[in-house]
Amino acid sequence: MFSTISLALLFIVLIFFLIHMTKFKFSTIHKNGRSVLQLPPGPAPWPIIGCVPEMLSQKPTFRWIHRLMKEMDTDIACIRLGNVHVIPVTCPNIAREFLKKHDATFSSRPTSMATRTCGGGFLTTILSPYGDQWMKMRRVLVSEIISPARHHWLKDKRTEEADNLVKYIYNQSKSSSRIVNVRTATRQYTGNVIRKLMFSKRYFGEERADGGPTIAEEEHIEAIFTILKYVYAFCISDYFPWLARLDLDGHEKLVKEAIRTVNNYHDPIIDARIGKRRRFGNSNEESASDDPHDLLDVLVTLKDSEGKPLLTPEEIKAQVTEIMFATVDNPSNEVEWAMAEMINQPEILKTATEELDRVVGKERLVEECDIPHLNYIKACIREAFRLHPIVPFNPPHMAMSDAIVAGYFIPKGSHVLLSRLGLGRNPKVWNKPLEFRPERHFTSGFTEVHLTEPDLRFISFSTGRRGCVAPKLGTTMTVMLLARMVQGFDWKAPPNVTSIILDESPENVSLAHPLVAYAELRLPLHLYP
Repeated sequence: MFSTISLALLFIVLIFFLIHMTKFKFSTIHKNGRSVLQLPPGPAPWPIIGCVPEMLSQKPTFRWIHRLMKEMDTDIACIRLGNVHVIPVTCPNIAREFLKKHDATFSSRPTSMATRTCGGGFLTTILSPYGDQWMKMRRVLVSEIISPARHHWLKDKRTEEADNLVKYIYNQSKSSSRIVNVRTATRQYTGNVIRKLMFSKRYFGEERADGGPTIAEEEHIEAIFTILKYVYAFCISDYFPWLARLDLDGHEKLVKEAIRTVNNYHDPIIDARIGKRRRFGNSNEESASDDPHDLLDVLVTLKDSEGKPLLTPEEIKAQVTEIMFATVDNPSNEVEWAMAEMINQPEILKTATEELDRVVGKERLVEECDIPHLNYIKACIREAFRLHPIVPFNPPHMAMSDAIVAGYFIPKGSHVLLSRLGLGRNPKVWNKPLEFRPERHFTSGFTEVHLTEPDLRFISFSTGRRGCVAPKLGTTMTVMLLARMVQGFDWKAPPNVTSIILDESPENVSLAHPLVAYAELRLPLHLYP
């Protein structure tokens, strides 16, 4: 009965919405009868529910928001959803104000059904609100997981997966069609890397002779991308928590199923490792002195000041999952888009290939030590980050107190959304922003191209307290993925296809259809693993 009444109320709201003409206005905060400060411009909200009817009727929500901002000709807006002020931003100067000048104020995250589920009840770093737990887990990541020494320690595992990538594409290219599903190759490479770093294994079960994924690995990666899709997806219960039980969007069911799938693969490995490591750690057996073999060993063997385990099993499991989905997304998405753009512009692909031949040659495979010298390859990746981000918005920053940014009043509790789309495609910042032009990232007097973008003209690893803590790992994985693919193979559109269709998915900003391309060997046979 509760469900029926709620649905009826929502239906009535939608009927009213159909006769409501959206009007844009500047909201003004009043104090003692006098105008004090203005909110950023935005659509006139309905009483109590705000602009939720518009959000529900104009899917996907991110396109509606960007359309509003374009119609209003503004780089910052305020859209009230329930009692929450949602503040999208498309200007680098304003973005820097939020994440640099006011970083401390906007260093928290809003809570939601999806973040609570994915973060094990807010036990992790990326998804957790500001507080002691977030600071504890961030210290663990920075000092123990992604330190320079740890990065160097894991180099051989990353190289194994770069070799396996070449092996897999080589075997695909030997088929009669020579057609390679690039999305499968890129996503499985990133999944393989983080599984190897975390668990010292590529496969959950029997491995395939051709280096490709089994059903288990495909299911694992699919579940991770489902989590990424819904973790900040404008779910109605995020703005009206009392509706959470109804799951009106259907998000809760999908998120919980995806987390269950991931946990079914992770938990047996983690439980066994905790049992083994902590049992040996409390005994005098020889294995007690064994060094960690992977990142899971590191998390399990961490001790507090009293010599007790620093992390609970629940913290370890939640953080492992978060590391997984924070690692696989950007490298696979950016390289798939970059390859699609480069195949459509053979002169760009030729320039990238010539750089690899000049820097590395054709008598060995590209290695991580070559990355500083692969400036054109990195420029192609930067351009993919700019033009084709993995998601429309960065994870939201929540205001922990009232603030004034860009001359506007930002109330406590506001959700600030830096638009990856709006920043990277802002015509006030970028000349011909919808064209893929890697050369735009070369500046006079440059010595080396980096994937980081501290000025927030686009977002790769963000910045501030909530910026990505592992830009070195992200850079290494992304550059090695693209460099190995370009060095090892000549790529073309499939036969009878004039060019790759570069449409975005109707639901998100990924390539609408997985990239498939024709691959031919271009190196001596003995170099292919």
